[in-house]
Amino acid sequence: MAIEQQLAQAIKKAIGTLYGTEVADEQISLQKTKKDFKGHLTLVVFPLLRISRKSPEQTAQEIGEYLQREEPAVEAFNVIKGFLNFTIAGSCWIELLNGINAQPDYGRVEVTEQSPLVMVEYSSPNTNKPLHLGHIRNNLLGYSLSEILKASGKKVVKTNIVNDRGIHICKSMLAWKKWGNGATPASTGKKGDHLVGDFYVLFDRYYKKELKELEEKGLTKEAAEAQSVLMQEAREMLRRWEAGDEEVVSLWKEMNSWVYAGFDETYKRLGVNFDRIYYESQTYLEGKKAVLEGLKKGVFYRREDGSVWADLTKEGLDEKLLLRSDGTSVYMTQDIGTAKLRFDDYPIDKMIYVVGNEQNYHFQVLSILLDKLGFSFGKGLVHFSYGMVELPEGKMKSREGTVVDADDLMDEMVATAREISSELGKLDEMTPEEADRTVEMIGLGALKYFILKVDARKNMTFNPKESIDFNGNTASFIQYTYARIRSVLRKAEEQGIRVPDALPANTPVSEKEEGLIQLIADYATTVKEAGDEYSPAYIANYIYDLVKEFNQFYHDYSILKEENAAVKELRLSLSANVAKVIKSGMALLGIAVPERM
Repeated sequence: MAIEQQLAQAIKKAIGTLYGTEVADEQISLQKTKKDFKGHLTLVVFPLLRISRKSPEQTAQEIGEYLQREEPAVEAFNVIKGFLNFTIAGSCWIELLNGINAQPDYGRVEVTEQSPLVMVEYSSPNTNKPLHLGHIRNNLLGYSLSEILKASGKKVVKTNIVNDRGIHICKSMLAWKKWGNGATPASTGKKGDHLVGDFYVLFDRYYKKELKELEEKGLTKEAAEAQSVLMQEAREMLRRWEAGDEEVVSLWKEMNSWVYAGFDETYKRLGVNFDRIYYESQTYLEGKKAVLEGLKKGVFYRREDGSVWADLTKEGLDEKLLLRSDGTSVYMTQDIGTAKLRFDDYPIDKMIYVVGNEQNYHFQVLSILLDKLGFSFGKGLVHFSYGMVELPEGKMKSREGTVVDADDLMDEMVATAREISSELGKLDEMTPEEADRTVEMIGLGALKYFILKVDARKNMTFNPKESIDFNGNTASFIQYTYARIRSVLRKAEEQGIRVPDALPANTPVSEKEEGLIQLIADYATTVKEAGDEYSPAYIANYIYDLVKEFNQFYHDYSILKEENAAVKELRLSLSANVAKVIKSGMALLGIAVPERM
């Protein structure tokens, strides 16, 4: 039993004995004692004054005296107004450390057959361009959230919906037909997603040139857009695709296959994966079917032009288009179809969509529409809404080719990691192969941690230069601390000293060591809170706090040179368990930690 739980049970018993009243768990408010005061845990007594009918100080004093007398875990106490600060006995901290040491997967809850199933959707790329910085934040958040939910005891299905149809796809296809000269990834030596993205940019360049020429002839911007031959050709290609034209569909399949091969390389290097991938080209028809079924039942209505709409004015929203007058679907229709297919495929208890905050309204509407269509999962869907990510230079635009490409950014991060690590001499004793693996871990770890430590709801600026710093709130600092601990443990092993399975209860433990044990023990609670609040930032910032505390301990206390054998074993056990928690927590963020640095 955790010390907090043990103390809470003892407090409930004390209140029953002292005041003849049983209290609910939520009335026992325990928190970590503030650093300015002596103690480990603090009871806030204000919620108990109605029961004691005494002053805060007197209530705290009576409970403190009872517990010091009756509860072996309480070594001492002090009262500051309505706050009762407990000092926990050293033997309890040793027992707690022994319990953590005995659990290789400390902090993680075992998944069982009865565990709820959560599906997490993330990535959602378009097949007309490579993945960019915005996709990196999406993928990192989605993957990390999935890992945290698994560690919290949930069954998780990681899923991706690929936007593989629509006018934007046809723009790349048309540009390739007109100006591609048969180019392929093999003939150009380019990743397929980059090659297709180049043609998307090329289409926009020619389109803008055409509009400029039409406007110079006296046409308004709107008239020029209406008369654009290039756009008409793209729309015709889309019409032919939807009609199943063999030539267009064949080109669509081939170019998409180039893109998927490119995506797979990027996903693999980024360290993210999926259990199931859905494609809009397969789900949009299912969505149309569901909407037409809703039309029959009177859930939706048809306008004179043949378009189908949902009236959400009673819900305080507006009217929402679901099918255009020509029968083609919109994104909302596709999302309805995708949701239906997913719930047909899996017994999902919770559906989480990792999508930017510009889609907040979309998911509010989707939830209502699914509910109106009679899908029980409608009301329970979660939109994990996150802010935009930019570079210091400003916003990105795909059509203009000014997007920060994910592959280029990863290359830059690894190159920067190599440069900084070499300057600091951190690669000096490594083989070239080990150095390559290490700089990959440092570079990509820096990218991931910098993004994940920020509250996902906030917009953020990613600064590559700031992200690799061996002394700040960075992955590099955490990775270096882990490698330092592993070095200490290797040296101990070389000296024939092993980390004991369990320390004797009477092992002397200092205040600093007690605080570090308490912080290690907080990992389990942090994982649960991160899962409950859908927040990878909780994990990132917890690990940073743990590492800061350990480095202070490492600076102030000798480990291998400690003469007292019992204390030396305690410090080795502490170090080993800090390393275990660092590795586990960083894995929840998708970040690897090197054994040497």
